[in-house]
Amino acid sequence: MSNIRVILAEDELALGSIVKESLESRGFEVILCGDGQAAWECYLQAKPDVLVLDVMMPKKDGFTLAAEIRKTDALTPILFLTSKSQAEDVVKGFSMGATDYIRKPFSMEELIVRIKAHLDRQGGQPLPSDWLPLGNYTFHPKRQLLKLDAEEITLTSRESLLLELLLSRKNEITERSLILNQIWGTDDFFAARSMDVFITKLRKKLQGDPAVQILNVRGYGFKLVG
Repeated sequence: MSNIRVILAEDELALGSIVKESLESRGFEVILCGDGQAAWECYLQAKPDVLVLDVMMPKKDGFTLAAEIRKTDALTPILFLTSKSQAEDVVKGFSMGATDYIRKPFSMEELIVRIKAHLDRQGGQPLPSDWLPLGNYTFHPKRQLLKLDAEEITLTSRESLLLELLLSRKNEITERSLILNQIWGTDDFFAARSMDVFITKLRKKLQGDPAVQILNVRGYGFKLVG
């Protein structure tokens, strides 16, 4: 877990320092931010592998920060670490794009185990940001491009986010609710209809390799194979 960069946003600086030191003792690189705006600026500059966010922070609260990040980044794990423990708070956290939600008071060991678990789902390392293999295609999430031999296929921002999320869970079922909450920010009827349209568009753009398919797993979600 060395060289894993964590942005920790916590306005209780005494607690933040304790968490920072504990994570660093396990080999993490930790950037401690005292408010949500500072965390946002650090996120833009530091390209973290994981974010651990308090919710109630000055300048920008954790929910708002997570929602802003999810507009362009569907994959970086976001863990809320907060005293807001009501059921509606947890639901809101996940609807804003949370990967996990941990209530205070908490165990450092639990936090570390959960961070490692989410990173392990990405093979223990952040996904590379350049060209990614996908059957006979290569995919560049940042440039929003698919390449097949000499042909370049331009994706929209939402198509690119959707494909990046499916590719991060290749050959696994990606739940409809996860896609909707991370990319559309809601799982209501209209967002679901929009998602189905984008899935159809992606399928057409992937027709150049019959082995690459986005399968509909009825009642659950989608599976990218290839």
